[in-house]
Amino acid sequence: MSPKKNNIKAFFKALPKNIFSGFVVSLIALPLGLGLAMASDAPPIAGIIAAVVGGIVVSILGGSHVTIVGPGNGLVGVLLVAITTLGLETAYVAIMCSGILLLLLGFFRMGALADFFPSSAIQGMLAAIGLIILGKQFHIMLAHKISRADTVDYLLEIPFTLNDAIHYDNKGLIFAAFAGIISLTIMLFYSKIRNKYLQLIPAPMWIVILSIGFSYYFEYGLHEANPIAPEYMVSGIPSIQKIIADIPTPNFGSIWSFMFWGNVLALTLIASIESLLSIKAVDKLDPEKRRSNVNRDLKALGLATVGSGLLGGLNVVTVIARSSVNVNQGGSNRSSNFFHALFLVLFIAFFSTQLTRIPLPALMAILVYTGYKLASPKVVTQMFSIGKEQLIIFFVTLIVTLKIGLITGIIAGVITTFIIHIFINRHLGAGLFIRNLLKPNVLMYKEHGEKDNYYVSVKHFCSFLNYYKLKKHLDAIPENKDVILDFSLCDFVDDTVLENIHGYQELFAKRDGHFDVIGLDMHDTETKHPFASRRLLPVPNIIKNSLTRRQSTMETLAKNYNLKYSPKKKKEVSFLNSFSFFNTKHINHIYNKLIQKDLTISLFDIEFSEGEFIAKEVVRSTMLHIELDFKIPKFTLDKEGFLEKVSALAGFKDIPIENHDDFSNRFYLLGENETRIAQFFNDDVTHFFESNPYYHVESNGNALLIFEKERLASIKEIKALYDFGKRLKQVIS
Repeated sequence: MSPKKNNIKAFFKALPKNIFSGFVVSLIALPLGLGLAMASDAPPIAGIIAAVVGGIVVSILGGSHVTIVGPGNGLVGVLLVAITTLGLETAYVAIMCSGILLLLLGFFRMGALADFFPSSAIQGMLAAIGLIILGKQFHIMLAHKISRADTVDYLLEIPFTLNDAIHYDNKGLIFAAFAGIISLTIMLFYSKIRNKYLQLIPAPMWIVILSIGFSYYFEYGLHEANPIAPEYMVSGIPSIQKIIADIPTPNFGSIWSFMFWGNVLALTLIASIESLLSIKAVDKLDPEKRRSNVNRDLKALGLATVGSGLLGGLNVVTVIARSSVNVNQGGSNRSSNFFHALFLVLFIAFFSTQLTRIPLPALMAILVYTGYKLASPKVVTQMFSIGKEQLIIFFVTLIVTLKIGLITGIIAGVITTFIIHIFINRHLGAGLFIRNLLKPNVLMYKEHGEKDNYYVSVKHFCSFLNYYKLKKHLDAIPENKDVILDFSLCDFVDDTVLENIHGYQELFAKRDGHFDVIGLDMHDTETKHPFASRRLLPVPNIIKNSLTRRQSTMETLAKNYNLKYSPKKKKEVSFLNSFSFFNTKHINHIYNKLIQKDLTISLFDIEFSEGEFIAKEVVRSTMLHIELDFKIPKFTLDKEGFLEKVSALAGFKDIPIENHDDFSNRFYLLGENETRIAQFFNDDVTHFFESNPYYHVESNGNALLIFEKERLASIKEIKALYDFGKRLKQVIS
């Protein structure tokens, strides 16, 4: 009984954090829900209904831990086709049927479905979805409604819309277009502003606040009507009573038509892929590195989708952007998903009339930005860096999806990938795949010795076609163990497998395990597959002889301070994994490393990322690491500000230091072992921090991590940081 009590106690202890996180996520979910629904030609409230029903059902019945659900970006194009061809009432029936199919996928344990699609084909499909969203909403963002046959026509029409917008003579259209442009500017540049107070409110919510404020300024400040053209304002936001009273009557008239079931299959396919990919990505962000029960999640998503369609809402899927925000705001269990839904209900109950003050172009700007992130030119560059053949798969999937449809597009991507794999392995022939597809090709056993290792050997081939066999074995290994994965008996390994293996390596490193891959050293020449060896082997990128001005200055600084300097990118960053700052972040590499001769103090530039997929933001900073030869308590220390005072309400407890009121008032000290931390912060240590500049200081028990800002430091700041760290080490020694 005791573990259950501990779980309940931990749940209530984390509840304030999850309520706060749910509130922040709801600030993003509100404008996105409205925008995604309108982009799908559904009533605006349909997106909110999906988020509310999904949040309640999945938080109770789901199998993931920190995911957020609601209407998804990927379904916009499919829903648009379904609503246009079937009509709204029949489309709701299609949504409910897709929910039933999702439910069946969960019951038949089809959670591994996403593993059967090649990475490049999925990227091509997502890029096509991005172009569908961008192409159709760009024109509304500039107050220019058009009607075209397909997405390509919408994209080709963009220059003409830009030209028309420049020559508007209608005041209402000019103001509407300005609302769209300003909103897009906020979305583009907001993430570059690294201010913790400003970023408490997400960019989409700033757009809502500024839009409503603009409307009130004209109404009460200038005593004029809102200058934005009425046809470009949000409309049709009903009260909760009206939503309940106006539950749509499903139309089952077309249920036996081929077109109906084609739409149902498309909705199910995209909803399942988007959800499964998002769940997999969010699991990487989970600070506790828990694995989601994807089949249970599919059942919950299916049930929620049936309920959403019944009430007049859209499909419910797991969404990566809102889930990333949830993790970054301290969400630790499914209750944050529930509270995000609860806050949305409160918004609609008390502020539904205010939402009609939001211009359509402002909401469409959020979706245009989302579409751009899905179809960013960086995606093409990434595909090219993996290999030229990946571009073929990517563009075949993208073009077929745009011209024909999503299901046909993903099938074309799978077939193209298979043909290219046969061509790459032409000296082995198609028989390599056909002969060995159904054969067991994975052997795993536990090596006993001083330290138990798991040895996994793969033979024949390992690609998207049979990756599920390897995944089943790897999922059975505890992440804190050592794994050796041997591909020496494998004739071919594709990029999809290697991308997933890289994810396992990161997961094991975070959980104090070790995941080593061997046997790929000869694959470069034998299979001619450019991704196989280059992407997986930990070969550092060698920086050329010509250094940048900053690097040259750092090289000179190293000579003056008697330090060693290396500009090379280093992927070996396991010494940083145990710091809580990196629990929800992925470290790409460190570079420009300055290190003392005794190797105890090192200063370096670091590149890491927050969030995943379209919510991914790359951050570069300068940090100092001090290796200690004695144990100290684990803690984090920051300057105390308004945000830290507010976070105390969310369950974060500041540790006071006795007889040091000035220190306790100025600094925010967190840690589990309060007694040991209080002993560590003696007179000398507290006086040191009181008389020096503020830094973020964190201890993992064996080392200290110190940095000032989430940006690269200037040479002057580097000198100050190094001096601070050197003197701090002397004080605590």
